[in-house]
Amino acid sequence: MPVWANGMAMGIMPVLTETGMRYNWSVGFVAHVITGAMATGVHYLIMWALLKAGLSPLAASSLGFVAGAVTRFFLSYFHVFAPQSSVPAAAWRFVLVLALQMALNAALLAGLMHFLPLWWAQLVTTAILTVFNYVAHRLWVFT
Repeated sequence: MPVWANGMAMGIMPVLTETGMRYNWSVGFVAHVITGAMATGVHYLIMWALLKAGLSPLAASSLGFVAGAVTRFFLSYFHVFAPQSSVPAAAWRFVLVLALQMALNAALLAGLMHFLPLWWAQLVTTAILTVFNYVAHRLWVFT
């Protein structure tokens, strides 16, 4: 009977076969979207609590964003992907992809706003970046 890598469960991602594990991209993408929703929930919850405590909206949102990003990293590392790299090695790659995603978000949104209303442009941008983010995480961040 095949065993999980490192003798522990690797989340919902691997699919067991007779020869071992193979990665299921569609299940992985769904798990990626779910962890993204959870991270967004953490972001908004922290932001809400900090606003209630009297912090400025920008500071509250920024701290909430960081909390959401940390949540996303650990959920992805331990439950979505099966990385062979250490937490610190994956963490710096995660931060680099996050910075690139922020720049791509601004560029895509600026370009799409010439053709679409703001919220439609943001929805298209988010959809594109969700796929980009998943591929970057799967192929580079959590390797």
